Amino acid sequence: MHTAYVERDYPAIPEIRCIGVIGAGQMGAGIAQTAAVAGYRVKLVDISREQLDQALSRIDYLLGRQVSKGRMREAQKAEVLARIETGESLQILGDCELVIEAATEDEELKKRILKELCPILRPDALIATNTSSISVTRLAAQTDRPERFIGMHFMNPVPVMKLVEIIRGIATSRETYEAICEVAEKLGKVTVTAEDFPAFIVNRILLPMINEAVYTLYEGVGNVESIDTAMRLGANHPMGPLELADFIGLDTCLAVMQVLYEGLADSKYRPCPLLVKYVEAGWLGRKTQRGFYDYRGEKPMPTR
Repeated sequence: MHTAYVERDYPAIPEIRCIGVIGAGQMGAGIAQTAAVAGYRVKLVDISREQLDQALSRIDYLLGRQVSKGRMREAQKAEVLARIETGESLQILGDCELVIEAATEDEELKKRILKELCPILRPDALIATNTSSISVTRLAAQTDRPERFIGMHFMNPVPVMKLVEIIRGIATSRETYEAICEVAEKLGKVTVTAEDFPAFIVNRILLPMINEAVYTLYEGVGNVESIDTAMRLGANHPMGPLELADFIGLDTCLAVMQVLYEGLADSKYRPCPLLVKYVEAGWLGRKTQRGFYDYRGEKPMPTR
């Protein structure tokens, strides 16, 4: 028997007033701060209370710097902080119109979170993922609302960097896309639209450059200092590629390179064995005090 295809009747896109953020690491805390400054109510969730406390004190510190520079009044700072609520359970996200997932760049973890999140959400809520490289279409397929799912890739540090990459999955609706572009604009960001291919635009170009810098080190073409100085002064980059890798986190750099290598099956994206070695050693850059530089002394010292 032939049955006609009937389009599902979706609720209208809600007015976004409350934004949920999952993950209180560097990215999640930055997104929470930016959203609260823009006037949104924010609910920041992390399984670690310690991580949440660190995020709040970091936000407090960064807003304090804005006050001391005269860019914000003390009363405004208090209002921004009052708009941020934290919790260790996804349950607090039930009344959010938009939830941004900003957990670690690990596909299985993201999928688990999304499956747990959907039953809690209001039926008209939108979901965005801050993934820097994973397929938005694949993540959307884990949810009960792929047409309301989108990639919203912020740059680090979020409060400072102007760009947000918007990535539509194969099922993302035009209404979802337009609503998210509007949110990004209210956050004071400039958007670029990227197709849903491994690593999108920025990391598709940036991470192979970092990986090539690690190969240059691995093959002895130059030491850490030579490579970073050469790119700062020779290509006018504000930060050398190895210093930038430490800032991003070597584990994140490796994860993105693996996504590119597996997703595009091209040997030019093979992660450098030295990058793998550093990650295996737990030398992940600034966050662990050691990477291509050692940050434990007065000033960063190259480790090679």
